[in-house]
Amino acid sequence: MTCKLSLATLSDAARTAAIPGYDRASLKAGIVHFGVGNFHRAHQAIYLDDLFNAGTDHDWAIVGAGVLPSDAAMRDKLAAQDFLTTVVEQDNNKTAARVTAPMIDILPVGDPAAIIARLADPEIRIVSLTITEGGYFIDASGTFNPAHPAIAADGKSPDTPKTVFGLIVAGLKARKARGIGPFTVMSCDNIPHNGVVTANAVVGTAALSDPGFAEWIRANVAFPNAMVDRITPATGQREIDFLKDNFEIEDNWPVYCEEFKQWVLEDKFTAGRPALEKVGVTFVPDVTPYEHMKIRILNGGHAAIAYPAALMDIHFVHDSMEDPLIRAFLAKLEKDEIIPIVPPVPNTSLTDYFALIEHRLLNPKIADTIPRLAQDGSNRQPKFILPSTLDNLRQGRDVVGLALVSALWCRYFAGKTDSGKDIVFNDASADRLHAAALKAKDDPSAFLAFDDIFGEVAKSDLFRKRFAHALKSLWEKGTRETLQLYLDGKLAV
Repeated sequence: MTCKLSLATLSDAARTAAIPGYDRASLKAGIVHFGVGNFHRAHQAIYLDDLFNAGTDHDWAIVGAGVLPSDAAMRDKLAAQDFLTTVVEQDNNKTAARVTAPMIDILPVGDPAAIIARLADPEIRIVSLTITEGGYFIDASGTFNPAHPAIAADGKSPDTPKTVFGLIVAGLKARKARGIGPFTVMSCDNIPHNGVVTANAVVGTAALSDPGFAEWIRANVAFPNAMVDRITPATGQREIDFLKDNFEIEDNWPVYCEEFKQWVLEDKFTAGRPALEKVGVTFVPDVTPYEHMKIRILNGGHAAIAYPAALMDIHFVHDSMEDPLIRAFLAKLEKDEIIPIVPPVPNTSLTDYFALIEHRLLNPKIADTIPRLAQDGSNRQPKFILPSTLDNLRQGRDVVGLALVSALWCRYFAGKTDSGKDIVFNDASADRLHAAALKAKDDPSAFLAFDDIFGEVAKSDLFRKRFAHALKSLWEKGTRETLQLYLDGKLAV
C-alpha cells in the first residue's frame, strides 16, 4: 500500500525506507540555507540528518530560503509533505531509500522582510548556499561584478533586496543594529575558493550602499572554503514513479544520488557549528588542495565528456563512459593535461582518485544525464576547464586535449548533433554562444572573443591554434573520428 509522504505517515514509510530516529519536533533552527535543490538535500542535509540521528546537535536544523521561481516551486512541493525528503542512494549493487527530516521550514519566496527577519534571529548561526556556479555574479577570472543589474538594484534599494547577497547583507545589518553577532556564510557550491568568492559577493554588494559596513563584514564574518562532492542527477517523473513503484512512497520531489559523498571544510566559523566531524566531514585549515583535485579532475571530467557525448547522441553519463572512445578520451586528457597540474593533496593518490571517478561515472543506477552535464557551460567552463588550460600554458605545456574540449563545446553550440538532431540549450548565454559558434565554423576566433569566459586563455597563440584545428576537424570529420585522432596523437598540427 502506497503512502503519501508526511510526518503522519512516517511509520508507513518505514516499511521500505529508513526513517529519522529523532523527533522532528525537537529540532530548532540554526541554519538558513539558500537554494533548496537536489544537491543540498543529498549532501549537507544528509550530513545533518546523520548527526541528528546520532542524538546530537538538534539546534542546527535547516530553514530553507530562495529568490527564484524554482525556489517557490520547491517550497510548495516540500511544504505539502512537511519538508521531508526521500533520498534514494544507488550503487552498482544496491538501492536504498531513506526519509530525511533536518529541514523544518522554507521561507516565503519574494518576501524579503520575512527572510531578513529570520536571518536576524540570534538562533541562526550559519547561512549556507547552493545557488549554482552561475549564481555568484562573477566573470571568468572569478571577479565579482557589482555592475550586474540585479546587484546594482540591491545597491540602490538595500532595504528591499532581491538577490541572495543583498538579503545576506540586510540580515547582517539587522543583527548588528540589534547587538547580535554575525552568522557564518558557508558556500556549498562547486566553485574554486567558494568562501572567498562568496565573501567578495557579500562585501561587494554591501559596498554599493554602505562602504563602512562592507569593511565591517570583511573583518567580522567568516566565509569558510569548502569542497563538496556527490553526483546528484535531476529529478523527473521517472524518479517519482520509481520510488512509488519500488518503495511504495509518494514523494513530490525525491532525490536520487550515488552512495559516495565527500565534504571537506575549513574550520572557520563566526558563531559555532554542528559537530559534523562525527558524521564524516573532514575539517582542514586549507581546503585548496582538495578543491583543486575535485573541481579539475571530477567536474573538469564531467565537462570534458558532456559535449562529445551530446554530439554523438548519447543521453546517459554511464552510456558515454561505456563508449570506448569517450572513456579513452577522458583518461588520456586527465593523465596528460589535468592530473599533472593538480597540486598534491594530503594522503591522497590522484591516480586512485581518478579511478574512483571512473567507477562512479559508470554507475548505471544513477542515470545521470549528458544534458545535465552540458548545461550552464558559460559558467562551468571558466571554472572547471579553462583554469587547467591556463596552468598548462603558463608552464609551457601543450593543450591539445583541453583545446579540444573547448572546441567540442563550441561545436555543440552550433546547435545540431553529428547526426543532425537539434540540441536544446540550457545556458543563460545560449543566444550569444549559438551565434558565435555558427560564425566560428569559418572564423574560430569568433567563439574565443568572450573575455568573460576565455579571459587570458584566448590570448595564447598556441591555444588558438589548437582550438581552430580541433574545431575544423570536428566539422569536417565529426566527433568520433576527431576523438580517435586525438587518441592516436594525430590531432595536433
